[in-house]
Amino acid sequence: MLHLKAYAKLNLTLDILRKRPDGFHDLAMVMQSISLADDVSIAVEEESGIRCESNLGFLPSDERNLAVKAALIFARETGIELPGLRIRLEKRIPACAGMAGGSSDAAAVLRGLRELLAPTMSAEELERIAAFVGSDVPYCVRGTTALAEGRGEVLTDLAPLPPCWFVICKPDFPVSTPELFSCVNVKKIAYHPDTRGMMAALSEKDLAGVARRMFNVFESVLPRKYEEVFAIKHRLLELGAMNAAMSGSGPTVYGIFDDKCAAEQAYTVLKADYEQCYLAEPVAHA
Repeated sequence: MLHLKAYAKLNLTLDILRKRPDGFHDLAMVMQSISLADDVSIAVEEESGIRCESNLGFLPSDERNLAVKAALIFARETGIELPGLRIRLEKRIPACAGMAGGSSDAAAVLRGLRELLAPTMSAEELERIAAFVGSDVPYCVRGTTALAEGRGEVLTDLAPLPPCWFVICKPDFPVSTPELFSCVNVKKIAYHPDTRGMMAALSEKDLAGVARRMFNVFESVLPRKYEEVFAIKHRLLELGAMNAAMSGSGPTVYGIFDDKCAAEQAYTVLKADYEQCYLAEPVAHA
């Protein structure tokens, strides 16, 4: 049996550049893997088919689950006949949170199947296969600190984020990604993140410069019914965060701290009001 970590991601930046002819949008996102992670186990069984189970009863166990979809697409793209598989997901990353929980699980399954069935497969080929599973999955296969462009599948490695701590808080409601994209008029976006400046700050190991440039354009179109996102941002800043931002299409908000004690204190305060509150660090590997 293989045991793999599926690390959550945060968006240090998220920019929407243009709408594409295929109806999707071209994005530019600086992404960071963090220590909050699901545990993914893969076992080969004599019985044919894919069995998927989880500690969360509401998750689907068929191809609607990205972990199962990833296995099926791996078989389709490689031509390798899958043995019987049992996939176990021990979920810690909150669902529908803008942190790529499902995509990270799928990426872990792809890495596991390469190890079991195609150990000579290149990382580039695995990321190509991952793009068929979902837009965030190629990044989750690679992890670390990276610029993701296109729909998210065009990746460039960046200098690692300097040591820091994240306090992460998900309010008790989901945000619909299609709803948010429907609110976007690229020509009317007044402020875009300084993506190049973020990349330069990472190269210079300038954590303060990274923090200053954290921004997610989805925050500028977030409907009023989700205003709690901004209340959490305000609390994180009051509690000493260098800056705070929403990750992905939300509603998760995170604050970045250069002091561990301050991060732990902020986590303790917010955990009293929000069940889904986490303390995490950057990780350097997928």
